[in-house]
Formats: sequence, C-alpha cells, structure tokens
Amino acid sequence: MIVLAIDTAGVDCSAAIYDSSKGEILGTATETLGRGHAEHLMRMIDEALAQASLSLDEIDRIAVTIGPGSFTGIRVGVATARGLALALGVEAVGVSTLAVIAGASGETSKPVLAAMDAKRDEIYLQAFSIAGDPLDKARIESLNTFLALARGGAYHVVGSAEALAHDPAAPTSPDHFPIEIVARLGAETEATTSPKPLYLRGPDAKPQAGFAVART
Repeated sequence: MIVLAIDTAGVDCSAAIYDSSKGEILGTATETLGRGHAEHLMRMIDEALAQASLSLDEIDRIAVTIGPGSFTGIRVGVATARGLALALGVEAVGVSTLAVIAGASGETSKPVLAAMDAKRDEIYLQAFSIAGDPLDKARIESLNTFLALARGGAYHVVGSAEALAHDPAAPTSPDHFPIEIVARLGAETEATTSPKPLYLRGPDAKPQAGFAVART
C-alpha cells in the first residue's frame, strides 16, 4: 500500500510517501513554517511525490495528523486529506500527534507518557504501552496533574512537556511530529470514518457579545 502522509498540526508543514509493503519511505518534504501551511502544503506533497517518482493517482491511502496542535494547521491538513481522498477515491485516516510523539520515542522499558505543553499551565497528554498501544484517551490536564504522573516513575515521558517535569518554569520548544512516524502509523490504522480534528480545548477566538446576531 502506498500512503501519502500529511502533517500541518504544528510548526512543520510535511508530506511523505510511504510503501507499507516494504516499510520504506519513498519521498519526503518538510519545512518549519510556524504558520501559513495552506500556502505550502500542496508544494510539499508535489515534492514528496517527485522524490518517489509517483503521481497522486498511485496513492492508496492518505494519513493526516489530527491533533492536538494548532487549530488552523489541523483544519488545513484534515481538509486537504479529506478532499484528496474524495477526489482520488481512496481512504483517509487520522493520526494523533500524541501517538506520533510516542511512536518516535524509541525502545523503552516503561509505558510512554506523551505530553505536549498546551500553555496556560495545561498539558495535552496520553499514555501508551511499551508496544505503542494507547492506554487511555488523549486529554488536557492541569500542570499539577501532569507533574504528579510524570514524577511518579511509572512512565517514560516524551514531548515538549518533558522539560516541565524537571522544572515547571522551564521554557519549552515546539513539538515536532516526524512525518515518517505519521506515515507508518497511518498505514497501520484501521480506516473507519473520515479523519476529524482532535481538539482538546476550545478556540482562543471568541465572538463579541455586542456584535452577536439574534436568532429568530
């Protein structure tokens, strides 16, 4: 199966072509943008296809990161994945960014706690078994709740919030979601429904009450 993997959930805009039968990445393209994913994503896809010497018509599945992460970036990636899947007549699957972080952690003797700094003293987190299977649902917790879990010794902590486990006031770097891991997990994920954004917190932008239009 040939998988097109897409990631726009964080600061990176990435695409990869993955051959699941060989377990091999055929082409990749990544740029760290921060914002403006919509303007660059199709170029990333074209570059990855060119490296793989393939066309969109040869894609069997599309995998996309669904969050948690950037609200705007997630919408761009999910909309693109769903649109391409519809146009090509192939299936699309969503991959959690927390699962990607856990999948990139390497071998460990403990279950993995994937933890992303969500700012405002909150943490996105999810636990995974040594084999990589989710042990609970992705959720947002207070910094104090995360510290209790991280310092309890039961987990190998990975992700941007790892620094906070040592120093709650430490600066954190943006999370990156390796597109190779997105591709592999996308190939392994069962296709059930179309990918949907995984938002664990409401949007920052709120409508102003004084400008709300009354419903009739």
